[in-house]
Amino acid sequence: MQLPFEDSRRLTGANLYFDGAGAAQETAPGAAVDAGMLLRWRERIEQARDALGWPPGAIAVRTHGTGASLAFEAPFDQLYVATEVNEWALYAALGIRAGDAPVDADAEAPRPHVAHFDDDEALRQLHALATAEAKPALRALAEAARARGVPAHADDELLSIGEGEAAQAWPLDALPTVDAVPWQDLRAIPKAVVTGSNGKTTTVRLLAAMLGAHGLRAGYSSTDGLFVDGVSVEAGDYSGPVGARTVLRDPRVQSAVLETARGGLLRRGLVADDARVAVVTNVSADHFGEYGIHSLDDIAAVKLVVAKSLAADGLLVLNADDVMLVAHAPPGRRTGWFALELGDAAARGLPACGVREGRLVLVLADGEHDLGVVSEMPLSVGGAARYNIANIAAASLAASALGIAPATIAGVLARFGARNADNPGRLQRWTLGDVEVLLDYAHNPDGLQGLLDVAAGLRRGGRLALLLGHAGNRLESDFRALAAVAAAARPDRVWLKDIGGDYLRGRASGDVAMILRDALHAAGMDEADLPVCLDEAEAARQALAWARAGDLLVLPVHEPARRDVVVGLLDALQAGGWRAGQPLPAG
Repeated sequence: MQLPFEDSRRLTGANLYFDGAGAAQETAPGAAVDAGMLLRWRERIEQARDALGWPPGAIAVRTHGTGASLAFEAPFDQLYVATEVNEWALYAALGIRAGDAPVDADAEAPRPHVAHFDDDEALRQLHALATAEAKPALRALAEAARARGVPAHADDELLSIGEGEAAQAWPLDALPTVDAVPWQDLRAIPKAVVTGSNGKTTTVRLLAAMLGAHGLRAGYSSTDGLFVDGVSVEAGDYSGPVGARTVLRDPRVQSAVLETARGGLLRRGLVADDARVAVVTNVSADHFGEYGIHSLDDIAAVKLVVAKSLAADGLLVLNADDVMLVAHAPPGRRTGWFALELGDAAARGLPACGVREGRLVLVLADGEHDLGVVSEMPLSVGGAARYNIANIAAASLAASALGIAPATIAGVLARFGARNADNPGRLQRWTLGDVEVLLDYAHNPDGLQGLLDVAAGLRRGGRLALLLGHAGNRLESDFRALAAVAAAARPDRVWLKDIGGDYLRGRASGDVAMILRDALHAAGMDEADLPVCLDEAEAARQALAWARAGDLLVLPVHEPARRDVVVGLLDALQAGGWRAGQPLPAG
């Protein structure tokens, strides 16, 4: 039978629905979601809580265009059972029974499905499962840590208490007693949480550099991997809870910056709950259709979940130029604002950071601090990269909340980005004879528009070439919106590509490229100027072979392994004095 839910998951931290751990599920399209069904679902959740001896907590229903998100708080050591409770409650509310075959909607661990039992038997089964899953020793340690003001982070294998250099971890099957924990050696470290539709990784890297200049060894998790003191520890997308916990458990780390993407927020929730600062860079149309997110208002609500990661006196840093963030800023939070113009940021209250008469100004309770000429900051590309100016202002304001002196912030801004290695994959630039090359992560319409705006400022009358692709887990309308941005820049040639690795996300190789190609052709580009080369690195090679003196190549390359190949080639060409028309080294 068709399942009445599309996704059933554990929420291991504060999330879109409530401030604690629990379970959530998304009803399947076509499920009979109405007031009566939702009332019956709530009643079954309460019934199960009573039967299992669970404490009361939030029960959340979020209806949306394709159904409803159904979530409730549950003990953090019994979340697999909580997902089972949620599914049983939905089946019962709909008046249907599961088939006899077990169903595992959360593939992390097999578990029996109880929805095909009658209510009494289902509750008995749930009680047995909850008893088996419960970890009283884990709960006791977490409560003891909370009472002492020390952070504790648990997953399926480990409990860590304290963070970074002041942390200790134990396997869940070998937990100490409360009295055996060396509490005097364990504490939190300064940390920041960063989210947004664009600019997250650049802001994270800039903040980590500022913490390093402040004298703290920084670890950070990001879309590009895990890093400690600027050195890669693990490659891959670690912008979710696994990356955050890994950084916070690394004994070398004295401070942490945690990139926190939409997917992790919706799938699992937050890890930190005592951050000194949380940043939301911006909100743009992306990832519509997943987890009941269908509008910019929805995305703003998801991004602003990071406010729940803050300590009571922590600072929420928001973009005053973003109408969604202004409209949805949570009341009662200590908030600082950044903007391209200082007046727009300062008008919303202190602290603030923005540009005045070409200089970046940080406004704090003790007065104004001049951080330097914006056009001289390498990340700004002579002032042309407006989106990076916003990232610079956001990072500067966040750094001040971490106790970093304005002079230290200014010193980092004066040099960060001068080397391509400072911010790999983000607005990297090469001059190859008379050919300019930009490489960036631009992955949605707003990001691509910002990149093409920079390109327009660098263009010197030659031709413009572009690589274009997209992750597969988007709507077709998202692909066409990306193509519309590309077409508006009037490129002379566009190579259509896949984003390899995990980015196909359910689509066949070449599907996205063909949708983009059709949209660009419909916008007026000749088919001859729309070659398809699915491998990102080979597409970049073809663009370089096509280039002639005066041309500008814009290369959004996303899959890390292929990006490393492209960067290595560009570095070699620049070092060897390559010029357009000369042969390329063997690939």
